Amino acid sequence: MAITRVGVVAKSRLSAATPHLVDVEQWLAAHGVAAVFETATAALMPPDGTRRVADKQALVSEVGLVLVLGGDGTLLSMADCIVRAGLNVPILGVNFGSLGFLTEVTLPELYPALEAALAGQAHIEERLTLSATITRAHAAPTTDIAVNDVVINKGARSRLIDLSISVGDGLVTTVRADGLIIATPTGSTAYNLAAGGPIVQPNVEALVLTPIAPHTLTNRPIVIPSSSSVRVKPMMDERDEVFVTLDGQAGSELHAGDEISVCRAREPMRLIRPATRSYFEVLREKLNWGKR
Repeated sequence: MAITRVGVVAKSRLSAATPHLVDVEQWLAAHGVAAVFETATAALMPPDGTRRVADKQALVSEVGLVLVLGGDGTLLSMADCIVRAGLNVPILGVNFGSLGFLTEVTLPELYPALEAALAGQAHIEERLTLSATITRAHAAPTTDIAVNDVVINKGARSRLIDLSISVGDGLVTTVRADGLIIATPTGSTAYNLAAGGPIVQPNVEALVLTPIAPHTLTNRPIVIPSSSSVRVKPMMDERDEVFVTLDGQAGSELHAGDEISVCRAREPMRLIRPATRSYFEVLREKLNWGKR
């Protein structure tokens, strides 16, 4: 299906993106494609009463492609909106950040990548995502989506926390640590990597469980099938502060008796990547991976 509308989102208050946003608007118009700008993004541009503007959640339901100018955090925010809405809209991320594993396209590659996407010739990768449900004793369960990771960790004033971890119906372990990361392959190069977890190639059907600063060295990261359901129950008392965070974007405080269930979400993230670079080239470029 031909793409007739492109959503455009820039990192919040990224004034350096302004001339590029204006150029993108003109380029899309010249190619017969309507642009829909996210509300805060439109505020970076010169006023125009004819410009189509929408908030993030409304934007993703109106367009066939989302263009992100910013860092991985901006892209994750939009990916979460798309997956939460159950849509299959692809994302093209252009790097204005410092690292950019997901916003991998460079500025010189912007228009060739856009042209390929509009022509249906772009290289699109489907990345598995996570669904996390919090079950509480006296409240309805709540469910949200993550692309990178679900993190259960202690508050700033808390001591180490005890977490009971099960996969399927079987207990894996009870870990005493600062917390636990449940990461997708996409998220394996984010917090998981900083916490000593393994790098997992994005097309591998797996999840990673990585304890954060565990009390004993016997608690090591483990890789499990992506079809697995993970259940985590904090073993708390009134002194403990425990939080769950999804993609560093949203989260909530947990209470005694709460349980977090994490499984593969129904909808993947669809990420447009340059066909000119392999995943391992990105690792070498961004992380100096394997450099001597």
